[in-house]
Amino acid sequence: MARILLVTDAWHPQVNGVVTTLDQLRKNAVNHGDKITVIHPRRFRLRFPMPGYSEIDLAFPMPWSVRKHLKKYIWDHIHVATPEGPIGIMFVRTLRRLNIPFSTSLHTLFPEYVKAKYPFVSVNWGWQWMKLRYKDCSHILTTTDTMVKILKEKGFKQEIIAWTRGVDRQYFKPDPNRKPNKKKKLLCVSRVSHEKGLDDFCQLTIPNTEKILVGDGPYLKTLKKNYPDVTFAGKQLGHDLAKYYQQADVFVFPSKTDTFGVVQIEALACGTPVAGYPVPGPIDVVRNVINGQMENNLTLAINQALKLDRKKVYESSLKWSWENAYKQFKSVLLPVK
Repeated sequence: MARILLVTDAWHPQVNGVVTTLDQLRKNAVNHGDKITVIHPRRFRLRFPMPGYSEIDLAFPMPWSVRKHLKKYIWDHIHVATPEGPIGIMFVRTLRRLNIPFSTSLHTLFPEYVKAKYPFVSVNWGWQWMKLRYKDCSHILTTTDTMVKILKEKGFKQEIIAWTRGVDRQYFKPDPNRKPNKKKKLLCVSRVSHEKGLDDFCQLTIPNTEKILVGDGPYLKTLKKNYPDVTFAGKQLGHDLAKYYQQADVFVFPSKTDTFGVVQIEALACGTPVAGYPVPGPIDVVRNVINGQMENNLTLAINQALKLDRKKVYESSLKWSWENAYKQFKSVLLPVK
């Protein structure tokens, strides 16, 4: 049995692709006879909600607390999932001082996210800061081949590995009793924040369609006020979320800053084609004319996606497996000793 310490600033009650990925690692470790202990914000007393994102806790561990966690067990491997977050920064600093090897992962285009919310912040400065945060690790797991290429172009010197994702098929699968919708249902599932491109979805005006947005977040009140024609379904999980995917005619992914988007493959697993922009995330998931459509014009992408065979869309999802994601994760972990 391998005892693995996983350090992350992103954890429940957040609902996003990063938390889904890390939680699936924890679950699949058990199936392989391993044990993952997660160090997350709610393990620390000094924490408070992130301004503008009340569902996200920011925690600031003291050095003695970090050392306590590191010494609690004899760890076989240590993985810092968020070296750019306050918990990750403190753990990386301590691991470096103790000369303990660790691996990391890069889940988001963090500089682009910051730029979207704070336009005065330079993206180039953001990437320089990111390189500093990751400089002490030897391996970086990231989401796709496209992200591997981007990180190398940005000057990251570590070994960078594209890391697969998966689908929880207990929930996300086609509905054999699905009936055609009178109005075509356009679905978007997302954390409702400004940088997700949700205005592009809400502004769509396609005849005989219904727009449904599933999710919660700080931008929700603004969207509700500006787009009364959109159905806002709030936060949904498990079987309830799966029903929205199953009944949708097209899943619309309007984000231009995500590095993957687990919601895309959850939709595909339900047989629902994806429409999005040709940017990182969709370009590693969507295959035009097979399981979705990517265009710079979302309306055009949606109209093309509506023509696709849902059975073939579902079949395209079968390569995504959380078990494979765990095996790949474990294969790049560094021995502590």
